[in-house]
Amino acid sequence: MAHLVHALQTLPGVGTKTASRMALYLVHKDRESGQVLAEALQDAVAHVTSCKLCRNISDTEICDLCANNRTHSKQLCVVETPSDVVAIEHSGGFSGKYFVLHGHLSPIDGVGPSELGMDLLRSRVVEESIEEVIVATSTSSEGEATAIYIYDLLQDTKVVVSRIAHGIPVGGELEYVDMSTISHALRGRTPIDGV
Repeated sequence: MAHLVHALQTLPGVGTKTASRMALYLVHKDRESGQVLAEALQDAVAHVTSCKLCRNISDTEICDLCANNRTHSKQLCVVETPSDVVAIEHSGGFSGKYFVLHGHLSPIDGVGPSELGMDLLRSRVVEESIEEVIVATSTSSEGEATAIYIYDLLQDTKVVVSRIAHGIPVGGELEYVDMSTISHALRGRTPIDGV
């Protein structure tokens, strides 16, 4: 039982109490669900890999998003993690292609351009005649450095490199927003177009 509790604690946001409750539920109240969970986890660990085009997680060589004929197939959104793809897809605001870096530039941690697949990103942009690369990395210093690197990497191509807007959340009050966010919002301002 202690081994199961410890294993469940490897999940993000799961502490000792939550892991103990989960373990007790799975082995005492609902063993059948515990078995289904164990089989699904074992199957995922054995078969889930990276899509060879976008590097998103997939259980096939080409993921469903890449296999799908997307509306804006000449747009490529570059994100740091597979969870970023999920968030953007749930927003319904983007119908192009993706490229997942699996991190950001961090020389201190030994993460350089090759670890992020920058060569693959560049060749994909050129080979697929991508018209716009939307950089959707974080606003951390590493995320900003990664965005600048991507911009520099693609300068000799005809692609437009844009950055997602950062700023005030919908429903946010200026007095409660930090100075850096306000500064980003002011730099990323757009004209009012009557919408």
